[in-house]
Amino acid sequence: MTDLVFVDTNVLLYALDETNLKKQAVARRWREELWRSRRGRISFQVLQEFYVNVAQKWPAFASEARTEIKDLIAWQPVRADYGILERSWKIMDRFQISFWDAMIVAAAQSASCRFLLTEDLQPNQDLDGVIVVNPFRTEPAELLNA
Repeated sequence: MTDLVFVDTNVLLYALDETNLKKQAVARRWREELWRSRRGRISFQVLQEFYVNVAQKWPAFASEARTEIKDLIAWQPVRADYGILERSWKIMDRFQISFWDAMIVAAAQSASCRFLLTEDLQPNQDLDGVIVVNPFRTEPAELLNA
């Protein structure tokens, strides 16, 4: 199976967060497996949220975050455009989720992702073809080797 996996900001943040070592280890496993399989995808929204959060929570890691963002360009970030915006409004209205979450779902759809890796939405929910996967309830091997 070669389904693409869209990664939400929270997964990238947990990979750096030393206050929850269990989630940090899981987030790092996901990140490593998605790099290895080349199936990870993101958006510029995710990259922006990642940088702002790192710079605010852990200013000493801002430079490291910039380096990681430069590396993550290989994941073909989706750019927000009018099509993404319009699709996100429809998703927001249909599924009663926040605008920002709807933007993530719209970007995942635009990147032809089958899965959305996040803890912010209902696990296993099908959002018009994008399945929500909680990274802390599902191991990478369960999804990537299925």
